[in-house]
Amino acid sequence: MTTNKPLSGPAAIAALPRNRLIGEFSLWSADLANMERDLKRIEAHADIHHIDVADARFTPGFLFFPDLVARIAKLTAKPIHVHLMVEAEIVEEQTRQFIEAGADLISVHAENGGAGLRAVKLAHELGAKAGVVLRLETPVAAVTPFLAEVAFVTLLGTSIGVKGQSLSDQACPRLIEARALMRKAGREADIVLAADGGIRHETVPMLRAAGAETVVLGSLAFGDPDLAQRMAWLHGLEVAA
Repeated sequence: MTTNKPLSGPAAIAALPRNRLIGEFSLWSADLANMERDLKRIEAHADIHHIDVADARFTPGFLFFPDLVARIAKLTAKPIHVHLMVEAEIVEEQTRQFIEAGADLISVHAENGGAGLRAVKLAHELGAKAGVVLRLETPVAAVTPFLAEVAFVTLLGTSIGVKGQSLSDQACPRLIEARALMRKAGREADIVLAADGGIRHETVPMLRAAGAETVVLGSLAFGDPDLAQRMAWLHGLEVAA
């Protein structure tokens, strides 16, 4: 299975649907020994693939590397969103490596500070889009310096880098606060607001109502035997008026 991507980089991100919840699939929840099989299964349902990268310092474990992303990029026509959970001193080099491997969108952590802002500019120079991510314990206002430059704002609703946690009570209020900041910056229509962590059947409607335009799907998608029905449900969820 080798697939040529019809769109890449900024064009691929600009083409994501904005009239329904975006289907963002976390490949951390794929069967890593059968990645090609799982990519085939989700190809018709995914709008974008989400790949977590972790350095075991910024977050508890190691996750994904450029050579694997390069291989995945050859197996899908869908855009690839790489979430860099890494320390500030390597975020710029990691941005370069993963864009060269085929990432269309690189999200860096606001906690990386100035290095994160430089990584966003580098992503643009290398022909990709950029996003910003916030740990649960970081004030939402920390995204503000990034808002003029990013295409995605992702808020973690659980502690970073650990699967299977329950959604924080703060997740929905934080989404509402982030959207207010996007609106104040005049970028609400240009930025996708994303929720990552604690994504369950009972939490997705709450996150959608709070303004999430995508949720990062793990076991909720990969563990569902009827993926078409799951995605139809997801696409039908309405944002609060």
